[in-house]
Amino acid sequence: MSITSPRAGTGTAASQATGERRPAPAPRTSAFAAAGLAAIGPATWGTTYVTTTELLPPDRPLLAAALRALPAGLILLALTRRLPSGDWWWKAGVLGLLNFGAFFPLLFFGAYHLPGGVASTVSAVMPLLVAGFGIGVLKVRPTRRTLIAGLVGVGGVGLLVLRGSASVDLAGIVAMLVATTLMALAVVLSKRWGRPDGVSLLALTGWQLTAGGLVLAPIALSFEGLPDHFTGANLAGYAYLGIIGTAVAYALWFRGIERLPASSVSFLGLTNPVVATLAGLLLLGQTLTLWQLAGLVLVVASVLVGQGRRRRTRNS
Repeated sequence: MSITSPRAGTGTAASQATGERRPAPAPRTSAFAAAGLAAIGPATWGTTYVTTTELLPPDRPLLAAALRALPAGLILLALTRRLPSGDWWWKAGVLGLLNFGAFFPLLFFGAYHLPGGVASTVSAVMPLLVAGFGIGVLKVRPTRRTLIAGLVGVGGVGLLVLRGSASVDLAGIVAMLVATTLMALAVVLSKRWGRPDGVSLLALTGWQLTAGGLVLAPIALSFEGLPDHFTGANLAGYAYLGIIGTAVAYALWFRGIERLPASSVSFLGLTNPVVATLAGLLLLGQTLTLWQLAGLVLVVASVLVGQGRRRRTRNS
């Protein structure tokens, strides 16, 4: 399976030079398989709200962010036994701060200050942000199809998760907008920088998680500290978020960034509110209205349209 990255164009050029023809269905199948695996990441993140409210100790967003990032990063470092070299020390630090060190606290802050529906709706603007950053960083202009699909996705998420009684906290809105902007920038920079030769995705994920966790840990301990004791439910929640919702989910997410156009990956993030809504239906006894059902259809349509093939560039 070929890797789509800033360095991955040489194979295609060589094939064209030699006249070699590749079967047409293979790239499409490969792209859909990569999208399916990458979608597991944001789909898993959709269970974060239920896990946090049902299993974690209350009112400790910084601690939750630190325990979600640092242990998972250290485990991946121990498994891969690979450290950054050269300019990847600062690149891993930048990506770790964007994806985890700054993003996680802002995400939890927004979750504590906003209804889940409002928070999900704010984060749904990521495809549009990725398209905007792509102009400056990747030198790629978004297609009309991308922009329309992004707007449809925002509308669909709004119908899916918002309620007429939903309250709006300005600080929470700002936090979620900043968090979503940081993650969109991380997607584009990851696409621009690619991955070092000979370095596995697990190692790259471990670098970023550790960098972000090292920033979060002293802040969390200083401002929130540890609870008097951890229950079995607390430990299970932290283990799930750290191993499944972070180490595994982000490795698959970064794999998708590497193999798919940046805008295609950003649309996969819309599976987050879909899974969050379904989790509420199955685990919290919530119900689905006709408007929410319509929103669900729009979100799924937006994700599928966002995976459409681009003729002009593979990085759009």
